[in-house]
Amino acid sequence: MTTDTHYVGRFAPSPSGPLHFGSLIAALGSYLQARSQHGKWLVRIEDLDPPREIAGAADNILRTLEAYGLTWDGSVMYQSQRHGAYQAQIDQWLHDGDAYYCQCTRKQIKTAGGFYPGTCRHLHRSAENSAVRLNVDTPITYFVDRLHGRIDIPATLAQEDFIIRRRDGLYAYNLAVVLDDIEQNITEIVRGADLIEPTGRQIGLYRQLQHPEVSYLHLPLAVTDNGNKLSKQNHAPAIDKSNPVPALIAAMSFLGMAPPAALIKEELKDVLQWGIHAWCIDNLPKTTEIILTKTH
Repeated sequence: MTTDTHYVGRFAPSPSGPLHFGSLIAALGSYLQARSQHGKWLVRIEDLDPPREIAGAADNILRTLEAYGLTWDGSVMYQSQRHGAYQAQIDQWLHDGDAYYCQCTRKQIKTAGGFYPGTCRHLHRSAENSAVRLNVDTPITYFVDRLHGRIDIPATLAQEDFIIRRRDGLYAYNLAVVLDDIEQNITEIVRGADLIEPTGRQIGLYRQLQHPEVSYLHLPLAVTDNGNKLSKQNHAPAIDKSNPVPALIAAMSFLGMAPPAALIKEELKDVLQWGIHAWCIDNLPKTTEIILTKTH
């Protein structure tokens, strides 16, 4: 297959547990979109939050992707190796007056109505025991998703000066993901609809960095009949590395594709090849959640 370097997609799991069916949907959707464009598909391990990580999970995730035939291009990026880049950008913004130290607690913000009102913006707090917030002077009030169309962002959320480094010294997801996507030359992000809410902030970061923003496509989430999304936190079962074809076909059906019954008997590579040729954004369910009829 020829590679079109103009399209670069990615799958970026956190190592907080094994891949489950919900993870497979995100991985497969981003993979099929990239491969159908003859583009690159990268993998990044988002190991930003050590307290939530499980030993061995990152390697298990990579072995699972390999078992499912979802082979990536290039080397795997690890956010834990990117701290220097995150800090350098924060230092630049602090120097330029585009970011500031904040010592407000969650309790104080909750008392203020649940959204941060900019309390510390002009107070010149010290770095000790402080989070770092970015000045949001030009709020992103909406964006256009490739599946869902225009998505409006509540004003209170859009206007909030958000955290880019936490009080405990850990770097914020929004900052890391944008700097990494720029570093990896990502052109489009295909991910689950649970990440719609921070998209406005991420677009704001692209503009703050004077870098062209990517396009976004948020896939429907798999939810149980009680309304909970499949997630590691909700103890969703790991997908089977020893028998990948049934789960792949189930994920394709979930994504609005119509795999023929005979596909279950095909080799893994042929199943994926069918998926690449059959993939079409127009066939994706235009919803943010789909209730699973059975447990995967």
